[in-house]
Amino acid sequence: MRSIIIFSIFVSFLFAFSSCKVNDYASSSKPVSHGIWNDLLQQHVDPTGKVNYQGFIQDSVQFNAYLDILQKNHPNAKHWTKDEQLAYWLNAYNAFTVKIVADNYPVPSIKDIKNGIPFVNTVWDIKFIKIEKAVYDLNNIEHGIVRPKFKEPRAHFALNCASVSCPRLRNEAYTPEQLEEQLSDQARYFLTNTVKNKIADPQQVELSKIFSWFKGDFTDSGLSLIEFLNQYAPIQISKEAKINHLDYDWNLNE
Repeated sequence: MRSIIIFSIFVSFLFAFSSCKVNDYASSSKPVSHGIWNDLLQQHVDPTGKVNYQGFIQDSVQFNAYLDILQKNHPNAKHWTKDEQLAYWLNAYNAFTVKIVADNYPVPSIKDIKNGIPFVNTVWDIKFIKIEKAVYDLNNIEHGIVRPKFKEPRAHFALNCASVSCPRLRNEAYTPEQLEEQLSDQARYFLTNTVKNKIADPQQVELSKIFSWFKGDFTDSGLSLIEFLNQYAPIQISKEAKINHLDYDWNLNE
């Protein structure tokens, strides 16, 4: 029985990643303002990333107005800079994550929102994100757009999956003008947060499973994982440090 469960989980991961590819979408839209999203985040997310989902539900008119802006303007290389595109996708992923949780609230965990085939289809495979004529799920945005197109490992600290162990939902919108500073700040905050990572002993650290799941993203530039971490960690980790990974807490981040 246990082997069947493990095989099912493996198949679900394989299916998810193989179905994330996103084709280029032709659009003539211009960059958008994320001011409404910034206001909502300031009101309903505290500095540690805890989310007041009932607040988003109460402010549904304002929230839906922002989602409408996203849905009518697909990023493109013709009119958008790379930072404008990345800021858009980070904000879109986070906003649509809040949307699907709010639409199913109350729910103990985002993983309890399911659709399709058990052990194969998850909340991240639900095609509910319509941007111009393109239709996406959350996996498409993360694994089909953000990771392969931008190759920015710090994006992992900006994408929030509505769970306790996820990097915090930042209580301000990402903007192209502040993006570099925001991503570095998210990295430092995540590595300093002892709920998500325990980095106090240079010889032995306990890291988020994000660094196991996506290790290649952090070493793609030629740095070792520890060399990458030492750019943002609260202490300098030894090159010979023993690395363990913490259990991932999927309870809702509220």
